[in-house]
Amino acid sequence: MAGNQTMITEFILLGFPLGPRTQVFFFGLFLLFYTLTLLGNGVILGLIWLDSRLHTPMYFFLSHLAIVDITYACNTVPQMLVNLLNPARPISFAGCLTQTFLFLTFAHTECLLLVVMSYDRYVAICCPLRYSAIISWRVCITLAVTSWMLGVFLALVHLVLLLPLPFCGPQKVNHFFCEILAVLKLACADTHINEVIVLLGAVSVLVGPFSATVLSYIHILWAIIKIQSGEGRQKAFSTCSSHLSVVGLFYGTAIVMYVGPQHGNAKEQKKYLLLFHSLFNPMLNPMIYSLRNKEVKVALKRMLGN
Repeated sequence: MAGNQTMITEFILLGFPLGPRTQVFFFGLFLLFYTLTLLGNGVILGLIWLDSRLHTPMYFFLSHLAIVDITYACNTVPQMLVNLLNPARPISFAGCLTQTFLFLTFAHTECLLLVVMSYDRYVAICCPLRYSAIISWRVCITLAVTSWMLGVFLALVHLVLLLPLPFCGPQKVNHFFCEILAVLKLACADTHINEVIVLLGAVSVLVGPFSATVLSYIHILWAIIKIQSGEGRQKAFSTCSSHLSVVGLFYGTAIVMYVGPQHGNAKEQKKYLLLFHSLFNPMLNPMIYSLRNKEVKVALKRMLGN
């Protein structure tokens, strides 16, 4: 019976084609990056939680971004580190689908949070006198909760379409984690609908939020240009430069990943791009905010001074 062919209980993640010594080297390197990711985002969360001066909408959204970055990395990196030391170690079927679902949830949520943060900066720069009325705490909580709920819902759509598929072998996932397209390739059924939904989801989550973010920053740039004093322009730009850097990093790697060069081994190229997206971005985000944001640096000095 066809139903008997679905009894695959585990997958093997192929990871990266590296030699034993290279695997040990990258294990140490990625472990360092993973530790920096947890420490950096943990410090950002601690500063926002402990320093009352950072209890503002902008840092409220930044705290959610830090939570996403921590969970984003925790979902994929530990399994990747285990596979670097023990490449043949399998991951359970349920664990693999859970990893797929969580990755999609965090990816979608981060896209939406970046849009929310750009809207916050738009109101702060373009409507400063009405900022408190427009970006109230009720609005902040609503926007954050909506971002998380939409992230979960969009990931749930993919999971619901993935669960009924039969998996009768092979068991080897050509990736360092259970990326949805790599998992779909192992299904013993037509996955055309799944692949179309994945593509539509990627386009809608990337193009829609990216367009909204670009539109916000066009208005912000125009508002900054109209500021008379150079000091005023610098102060206005400094309030959104960190977010703009994070947006560029996130969407830059995401867009290249989905519409990037197809020459050479495209699958391997996108695998490394996704590694950058899921490991280096979460590590760099807190560094960008701490190095480019005066308020975060002052808060850190106050905490260390105490």
